Amino acid sequence: MAKSDSSPPDSLDSLPADVECYCQLDGVIDLLSRQYAMQVICLVGAIGPARYGDIESAFDGVSSSTLSTRLSELVDAGYLSRHQHEEIPPRVEYELTASGAQLCERLQPLLEWAGQQGDLPS
Repeated sequence: MAKSDSSPPDSLDSLPADVECYCQLDGVIDLLSRQYAMQVICLVGAIGPARYGDIESAFDGVSSSTLSTRLSELVDAGYLSRHQHEEIPPRVEYELTASGAQLCERLQPLLEWAGQQGDLPS
């Protein structure tokens, strides 16, 4: 059976020299595919510095452990900064870093495209 031009190559060795490898996306895609990761980036980008409660209230039914984990992962990855104010009661705010702002900007066309797709199966 003959291969069409759109078939995937049998191996990476058979790719033309001018084709980029997308392997460097692995870590980013792994993080962003986690529940609420892209939404947190976009929410914090939209509202600016956000407190935990602001973020939590934006997501119906998110568990505290899931949201805390996701925020920590995004801070560790360098997309969010976490600032704890020395107050009683304690106040923590999350804000996009320069990398996070760039990521948010690049996610916008994806969000627009997804919004145009209507109801997709989840």
